[in-house]
Amino acid sequence: MSRTDILMTAPMMPIVIDTLEKACTLHRLWEQPDQEAFLKEVGPRIRGVATSTLYGRLEASLLDRLPNVEIISSFGVGYDNVDAVEAARRGIVVTNTPGVLDDEVADLTIGLLLATLRKIPQADRYLREGQWLKASFPLSTTLRERKVGIVGLGRIGKAIARRLAGFDVSIAYHGRTQQDDVAYPYHPTVTGLAEACDVLIVITPGGAATRHLINADVLKALGPNGVLINVARGTVVDEQALIEALRSGTILSAGLDVYEDEPRVPQELIDMEHVVLLPHIASASVHTRNAMGKLVADNIVSWVEGKGPLTPVPETPYKAG
Repeated sequence: MSRTDILMTAPMMPIVIDTLEKACTLHRLWEQPDQEAFLKEVGPRIRGVATSTLYGRLEASLLDRLPNVEIISSFGVGYDNVDAVEAARRGIVVTNTPGVLDDEVADLTIGLLLATLRKIPQADRYLREGQWLKASFPLSTTLRERKVGIVGLGRIGKAIARRLAGFDVSIAYHGRTQQDDVAYPYHPTVTGLAEACDVLIVITPGGAATRHLINADVLKALGPNGVLINVARGTVVDEQALIEALRSGTILSAGLDVYEDEPRVPQELIDMEHVVLLPHIASASVHTRNAMGKLVADNIVSWVEGKGPLTPVPETPYKAG
Protein backbone atom coordinates (compact mmCIF):
# COMPACT_ATOMS: atom_id res chain seq x y z
CA MET A 1 0.00 0.00 0.00
CA SER A 2 1.33 3.44 -0.96
CA ARG A 3 2.38 5.80 1.82
CA THR A 4 0.64 9.13 2.36
CA ASP A 5 2.55 12.22 1.20
CA ILE A 6 3.03 14.87 3.88
CA LEU A 7 4.60 18.32 3.46
CA MET A 8 6.67 19.97 6.19
CA THR A 9 6.95 23.69 5.53
CA ALA A 10 9.97 24.51 7.72
CA PRO A 11 12.38 22.65 10.02
CA MET A 12 10.73 21.02 13.03
CA MET A 13 11.91 19.00 16.02
CA PRO A 14 13.36 15.52 15.45
CA ILE A 15 10.37 13.91 17.20
CA VAL A 16 8.06 15.36 14.54
CA ILE A 17 10.26 14.31 11.63
CA ASP A 18 10.94 10.82 12.99
CA THR A 19 7.28 10.09 13.76
CA LEU A 20 6.06 11.28 10.37
CA GLU A 21 8.79 9.48 8.44
CA LYS A 22 7.82 6.17 10.05
CA ALA A 23 4.19 6.52 8.97
CA CYS A 24 4.29 8.65 5.81
CA THR A 25 6.40 9.97 2.95
CA LEU A 26 7.72 13.27 4.25
CA HIS A 27 8.65 16.14 1.93
CA ARG A 28 10.72 19.06 3.25
CA LEU A 29 9.68 22.27 1.52
CA TRP A 30 12.59 24.37 2.81
CA GLU A 31 15.13 21.99 1.26
CA GLN A 32 13.77 22.43 -2.27
CA PRO A 33 15.98 24.67 -4.47
CA ASP A 34 13.00 25.44 -6.73
CA GLN A 35 9.90 25.41 -4.54
CA GLU A 36 7.55 26.38 -7.36
CA ALA A 37 8.67 23.46 -9.52
CA PHE A 38 8.52 21.12 -6.54
CA LEU A 39 4.98 22.15 -5.63
CA LYS A 40 3.84 21.84 -9.23
CA GLU A 41 5.12 18.26 -9.34
CA VAL A 42 4.45 17.02 -5.80
CA GLY A 43 1.72 19.40 -4.59
CA PRO A 44 -1.23 17.39 -5.95
CA ARG A 45 -0.05 14.32 -3.98
CA ILE A 46 0.17 16.10 -0.62
CA ARG A 47 -2.60 15.15 1.82
CA GLY A 48 -1.23 16.65 5.02
CA VAL A 49 0.91 19.62 6.10
CA ALA A 50 3.01 20.09 9.25
CA THR A 51 3.74 23.76 9.86
CA SER A 52 4.78 26.36 12.45
CA THR A 53 5.35 30.08 12.79
CA LEU A 54 8.88 29.49 11.45
CA TYR A 55 7.34 29.16 7.99
CA GLY A 56 5.22 32.28 8.30
CA ARG A 57 1.52 32.46 7.56
CA LEU A 58 0.08 29.51 5.67
CA GLU A 59 -2.69 30.88 3.48
CA ALA A 60 -4.46 30.51 0.15
CA SER A 61 -1.36 31.01 -1.99
CA LEU A 62 0.12 27.73 -0.73
CA LEU A 63 -3.20 25.91 -0.48
CA ASP A 64 -3.78 26.62 -4.19
CA ARG A 65 -0.76 24.44 -4.89
CA LEU A 66 -2.02 21.65 -2.62
CA PRO A 67 -5.43 20.81 -4.14
CA ASN A 68 -5.82 17.50 -2.28
CA VAL A 69 -4.58 18.46 1.19
CA GLU A 70 -6.91 17.28 3.97
CA ILE A 71 -5.21 18.33 7.21
CA ILE A 72 -2.87 21.08 8.43
CA SER A 73 -1.18 20.34 11.75
CA SER A 74 0.24 23.49 13.33
CA PHE A 75 2.85 23.66 16.11
CA GLY A 76 1.61 25.78 19.03
CA VAL A 77 -1.62 26.53 20.81
CA GLY A 78 -1.99 29.76 18.84
CA TYR A 79 -2.69 29.13 15.17
CA ASP A 80 -2.95 32.62 13.66
CA ASN A 81 -0.08 31.48 11.41
CA VAL A 82 -2.70 29.44 9.51
CA ASP A 83 -5.66 30.90 7.65
CA ALA A 84 -8.07 28.54 9.42
CA VAL A 85 -11.15 30.18 7.92
CA GLU A 86 -9.88 29.71 4.37
CA ALA A 87 -8.85 26.16 5.21
CA ALA A 88 -12.33 25.42 6.55
CA ARG A 89 -13.88 26.88 3.40
CA ARG A 90 -11.86 24.34 1.43
CA GLY A 91 -12.85 21.49 3.75
CA ILE A 92 -9.37 21.23 5.28
CA VAL A 93 -8.97 20.27 8.93
CA VAL A 94 -6.63 22.44 11.03
CA THR A 95 -5.15 21.23 14.32
CA ASN A 96 -3.03 22.89 17.01
CA THR A 97 -1.26 21.69 20.15
CA PRO A 98 -3.35 22.71 23.18
CA GLY A 99 -3.12 21.27 26.66
CA VAL A 100 0.46 20.02 26.58
CA LEU A 101 1.97 23.51 27.08
CA ASP A 102 -0.50 25.02 29.56
CA ASP A 103 1.54 24.43 32.71
CA GLU A 104 4.84 25.51 31.15
CA VAL A 105 3.39 28.80 29.92
CA ALA A 106 1.65 29.41 33.24
CA ASP A 107 4.89 28.78 35.15
CA LEU A 108 6.80 31.19 32.94
CA THR A 109 4.08 33.81 33.30
CA ILE A 110 4.42 33.81 37.09
CA GLY A 111 8.20 33.98 36.74
CA LEU A 112 7.94 36.91 34.34
CA LEU A 113 5.51 38.70 36.66
CA LEU A 114 7.82 38.34 39.66
CA ALA A 115 10.88 39.26 37.59
CA THR A 116 9.13 42.44 36.43
CA LEU A 117 7.83 43.49 39.83
CA ARG A 118 10.96 42.63 41.83
CA LYS A 119 13.39 43.67 39.06
CA ILE A 120 15.20 40.34 39.18
CA PRO A 121 17.11 40.72 35.86
CA GLN A 122 18.12 44.27 36.79
CA ALA A 123 19.37 43.08 40.19
CA ASP A 124 21.38 40.33 38.52
CA ARG A 125 23.05 42.88 36.22
CA TYR A 126 23.65 45.20 39.19
CA LEU A 127 25.60 42.52 41.02
CA ARG A 128 27.58 41.38 37.96
CA GLU A 129 28.59 44.95 37.17
CA GLY A 130 30.05 45.36 40.66
CA GLN A 131 27.47 47.95 41.70
CA TRP A 132 26.63 46.16 44.95
CA LEU A 133 30.12 46.98 46.20
CA LYS A 134 29.15 50.65 46.00
CA ALA A 135 25.56 50.62 47.25
CA SER A 136 22.57 48.39 47.91
CA PHE A 137 20.20 47.68 45.04
CA PRO A 138 17.19 50.05 45.12
CA LEU A 139 13.96 48.78 46.65
CA SER A 140 11.41 47.37 44.21
CA THR A 141 7.65 47.27 43.99
CA THR A 142 5.82 44.12 45.17
CA LEU A 143 3.13 41.60 44.36
CA ARG A 144 1.65 42.10 47.83
CA GLU A 145 -1.88 43.53 47.86
CA ARG A 146 -2.07 43.71 44.09
CA LYS A 147 -5.17 43.09 42.00
CA VAL A 148 -4.52 40.90 38.97
CA GLY A 149 -6.64 40.91 35.84
CA ILE A 150 -6.37 38.09 33.31
CA VAL A 151 -7.32 38.85 29.71
CA GLY A 152 -8.38 35.47 28.34
CA LEU A 153 -9.41 32.82 30.87
CA GLY A 154 -8.94 29.74 28.74
CA ARG A 155 -6.89 26.70 29.70
CA ILE A 156 -3.67 28.67 30.15
CA GLY A 157 -5.44 31.57 31.82
CA LYS A 158 -6.97 29.21 34.36
CA ALA A 159 -3.57 27.60 34.99
CA ILE A 160 -2.14 31.06 35.68
CA ALA A 161 -5.03 31.85 38.02
CA ARG A 162 -4.46 28.64 39.99
CA ARG A 163 -0.85 29.60 40.55
CA LEU A 164 -1.74 33.18 41.48
CA ALA A 165 -4.14 31.88 44.13
CA GLY A 166 -1.12 30.76 46.13
CA PHE A 167 0.14 34.35 46.27
CA ASP A 168 -2.99 35.60 48.04
CA VAL A 169 -3.86 38.23 45.43
CA SER A 170 -7.29 39.13 44.10
CA ILE A 171 -8.08 37.86 40.60
CA ALA A 172 -10.57 39.04 37.98
CA TYR A 173 -10.89 38.35 34.26
CA HIS A 174 -12.15 39.48 30.88
CA GLY A 175 -13.15 37.27 27.96
CA ARG A 176 -15.65 37.15 25.15
CA THR A 177 -18.27 35.76 27.52
CA GLN A 178 -18.69 35.24 31.26
CA GLN A 179 -18.03 31.67 32.38
CA ASP A 180 -20.73 30.26 34.64
CA ASP A 181 -18.37 27.90 36.45
CA VAL A 182 -15.79 30.58 37.31
CA ALA A 183 -16.01 32.42 40.64
CA TYR A 184 -13.61 35.25 39.74
CA PRO A 185 -15.24 38.64 39.04
CA TYR A 186 -15.93 39.15 35.33
CA HIS A 187 -15.52 42.41 33.44
CA PRO A 188 -17.31 42.72 30.08
CA THR A 189 -14.67 45.13 28.73
CA VAL A 190 -10.90 44.98 28.93
CA THR A 191 -10.82 48.67 29.85
CA GLY A 192 -13.09 47.96 32.80
CA LEU A 193 -10.79 45.14 33.90
CA ALA A 194 -7.75 47.42 33.63
CA GLU A 195 -9.47 50.07 35.76
CA ALA A 196 -10.17 47.48 38.47
CA CYS A 197 -6.64 46.01 38.52
CA ASP A 198 -3.01 47.05 38.72
CA VAL A 199 -1.57 43.97 37.00
CA LEU A 200 -2.88 42.95 33.60
CA ILE A 201 -1.85 39.52 32.27
CA VAL A 202 -2.63 39.02 28.59
CA ILE A 203 -3.14 35.40 27.45
CA THR A 204 -5.86 35.75 24.81
CA PRO A 205 -5.56 34.28 21.28
CA GLY A 206 -4.00 36.39 18.54
CA GLY A 207 -5.49 37.23 15.16
CA ALA A 208 -7.55 40.03 13.67
CA ALA A 209 -10.23 39.89 16.37
CA THR A 210 -7.79 40.78 19.16
CA ARG A 211 -5.34 43.01 17.27
CA HIS A 212 -4.37 45.96 19.52
CA LEU A 213 -6.94 44.91 22.11
CA ILE A 214 -4.54 46.43 24.64
CA ASN A 215 -4.40 50.00 23.39
CA ALA A 216 -3.65 53.45 24.81
CA ASP A 217 -7.02 53.66 26.55
CA VAL A 218 -6.53 50.33 28.30
CA LEU A 219 -3.01 51.29 29.42
CA LYS A 220 -4.30 54.62 30.75
CA ALA A 221 -6.97 52.72 32.69
CA LEU A 222 -4.31 50.41 34.15
CA GLY A 223 -2.67 53.48 35.69
CA PRO A 224 0.73 54.67 36.91
CA ASN A 225 1.14 51.75 39.32
CA GLY A 226 0.09 49.26 36.65
CA VAL A 227 2.12 46.40 35.22
CA LEU A 228 1.43 44.72 31.89
CA ILE A 229 2.47 41.09 31.29
CA ASN A 230 2.03 39.79 27.74
CA VAL A 231 2.45 36.06 27.04
CA ALA A 232 -0.21 35.93 24.31
CA ARG A 233 0.69 37.29 20.87
CA GLY A 234 2.55 40.50 20.14
CA THR A 235 -0.28 41.76 17.96
CA VAL A 236 -2.68 41.85 20.93
CA VAL A 237 -0.82 44.88 22.31
CA ASP A 238 -0.43 48.17 20.46
CA GLU A 239 3.34 48.23 20.78
CA GLN A 240 3.79 51.93 20.04
CA ALA A 241 1.09 52.83 22.56
CA LEU A 242 2.88 50.64 25.11
CA ILE A 243 6.22 52.29 24.43
CA GLU A 244 4.67 55.71 24.95
CA ALA A 245 2.90 54.57 28.14
CA LEU A 246 6.17 53.24 29.56
CA ARG A 247 8.08 56.33 28.51
CA SER A 248 5.55 58.77 29.97
CA GLY A 249 4.84 56.89 33.21
CA THR A 250 1.26 56.13 32.21
CA ILE A 251 2.02 52.62 33.52
CA LEU A 252 4.80 51.46 35.82
CA SER A 253 6.42 48.64 33.88
CA ALA A 254 5.92 45.65 31.61
CA GLY A 255 7.10 42.09 31.17
CA LEU A 256 6.94 40.87 27.58
CA ASP A 257 7.51 37.49 25.98
CA VAL A 258 5.97 38.37 22.60
CA TYR A 259 6.21 41.23 20.09
CA GLU A 260 4.45 42.53 17.01
CA ASP A 261 7.28 41.79 14.55
CA GLU A 262 9.27 38.91 16.02
CA PRO A 263 12.18 38.45 16.30
CA ARG A 264 12.60 42.20 15.78
CA VAL A 265 12.02 44.07 19.05
CA PRO A 266 11.77 47.88 19.06
CA GLN A 267 14.98 49.52 20.24
CA GLU A 268 12.87 51.79 22.46
CA LEU A 269 11.88 48.74 24.53
CA ILE A 270 15.41 47.34 24.60
CA ASP A 271 16.70 50.67 25.91
CA MET A 272 14.21 50.77 28.79
CA GLU A 273 15.67 49.60 32.08
CA HIS A 274 12.29 49.20 33.80
CA VAL A 275 10.90 46.47 31.51
CA VAL A 276 11.72 42.75 31.31
CA LEU A 277 12.01 41.28 27.81
CA LEU A 278 12.07 37.59 26.90
CA PRO A 279 12.55 36.06 23.42
CA HIS A 280 9.18 34.23 23.17
CA ILE A 281 10.14 31.33 25.43
CA ALA A 282 6.93 30.69 27.39
CA SER A 283 6.67 27.07 26.23
CA ALA A 284 10.34 26.67 25.39
CA SER A 285 11.49 23.77 27.54
CA VAL A 286 12.75 20.52 26.04
CA HIS A 287 9.98 18.59 27.79
CA THR A 288 7.12 20.76 26.59
CA ARG A 289 8.37 21.40 23.06
CA ASN A 290 8.79 17.65 22.58
CA ALA A 291 5.21 17.11 23.75
CA MET A 292 4.01 19.79 21.33
CA GLY A 293 5.99 18.27 18.48
CA LYS A 294 4.64 14.81 19.20
CA LEU A 295 1.09 16.17 19.06
CA VAL A 296 1.77 17.80 15.67
CA ALA A 297 2.83 14.42 14.29
CA ASP A 298 0.16 12.42 16.13
CA ASN A 299 -2.60 14.58 14.65
CA ILE A 300 -1.43 13.76 11.13
CA VAL A 301 -0.84 10.07 11.82
CA SER A 302 -4.27 9.73 13.42
CA TRP A 303 -5.86 11.37 10.37
CA VAL A 304 -3.94 9.17 7.95
CA GLU A 305 -5.03 6.07 9.87
CA GLY A 306 -8.68 7.13 9.54
CA LYS A 307 -9.16 7.95 13.22
CA GLY A 308 -9.71 11.66 12.75
CA PRO A 309 -7.75 14.60 14.20
CA LEU A 310 -6.88 14.65 17.90
CA THR A 311 -7.08 18.40 18.51
CA PRO A 312 -9.02 20.20 15.76
CA VAL A 313 -9.45 23.97 16.09
CA PRO A 314 -12.97 25.43 16.38
CA GLU A 315 -13.04 26.66 12.77
CA THR A 316 -12.27 23.23 11.39
CA PRO A 317 -14.96 21.37 9.40
CA TYR A 318 -14.36 18.01 11.13
CA LYS A 319 -17.14 16.62 13.28
CA ALA A 320 -16.36 13.53 15.35
CA GLY A 321 -18.52 10.47 15.23
